[in-house]
Amino acid sequence: MKLKIATALAAATLATGAFAESHAGSGDAAAGEKEFNKCKSCHMIVADDDTEIVKGGRTGPNLYGVIGRQAGTVEGFRYGDSLVAAGEAGLVWDEEQFVAYVQDPRTFLKEYLDDSGAKSKMSFRLRKGMEDVYAYLVSVGPEMEMEEKTN
Repeated sequence: MKLKIATALAAATLATGAFAESHAGSGDAAAGEKEFNKCKSCHMIVADDDTEIVKGGRTGPNLYGVIGRQAGTVEGFRYGDSLVAAGEAGLVWDEEQFVAYVQDPRTFLKEYLDDSGAKSKMSFRLRKGMEDVYAYLVSVGPEMEMEEKTN
């Protein structure tokens, strides 16, 4: 019985590490942490247990656990109609979608929804370092916390 439990825990640990590695993308999390300073005027990163990872603004949604999440679904945040529609149409934040969105949110939504009237509440454009910010968000997300707790 103990062997089965130990085997299950080992498998879960390896799977979590593989998830984090496979989702970290092509960026550098350390560089992304610095680049995130441009984002924190509007966004915070606060874990589900209310642990404050990055104190930030409330204009944008909390970005904790954003990677792998359906767009426009943080409970209690009022998203624009176009972002909600994109989420309902299947938009999930992976590296490719995240990078394209933060470079030009409005154009991204117009193309994703095939709707020339699509709008984004996010007016800021991150012209470089998007992959790094993505890697940083992965590194502070719930999957990484689970990995740290099991190690």
